[in-house]
Amino acid sequence: MNAPSAPRKIRIATATLGGCFGCHMSLLDIDERLLALVEIAEFDRSPLTDIKHCGPGVDIGLIEGALCNAENVHVLREFRANCKFLVAVGACAINGGLPAQRNRFDVGDILKKVYSDAPDGRSRVPNDPELPLLLDKVYPIHDVVRVDYFIPGCPPSGDALWKFLTDLIGGRTPRLDYPQFHFD
Repeated sequence: MNAPSAPRKIRIATATLGGCFGCHMSLLDIDERLLALVEIAEFDRSPLTDIKHCGPGVDIGLIEGALCNAENVHVLREFRANCKFLVAVGACAINGGLPAQRNRFDVGDILKKVYSDAPDGRSRVPNDPELPLLLDKVYPIHDVVRVDYFIPGCPPSGDALWKFLTDLIGGRTPRLDYPQFHFD
């Protein structure tokens, strides 16, 4: 007789778009609870695994950061296509956050100003096909794809991420009470 198989682990993927990685640092701030999480979940694409693309069949996709360039849009669309639940994590993903401060200016003018300090006075704006094309402005992720949940904060606390994930994994509607919000 065969031994019963272990229950399938929840698959989680994470990515940072245009941002500071603060939300990923908060994920690490769940401390020893990370060990409890890996008992019930496996990580797909994530800085924890160094997997570069989100595979199919991911249950929860956590996205931090805003959409600043074409590569960000590509990563986001890949996540949406492969994740059952897509979660916008932090102020940058939800409303553009700090990267969106550039929205008051023309991108071309910014690049010319930043790269015009060459000794000969000529602009040396990088023009390499390896560099992702900048978007005309910074966008929150819900402007491009459907988002299932939002976790506010800059960054959200480790406790808020833990509560959210355990609610969602446990089949409960995630609910964060006001004291769990974190804005530094």
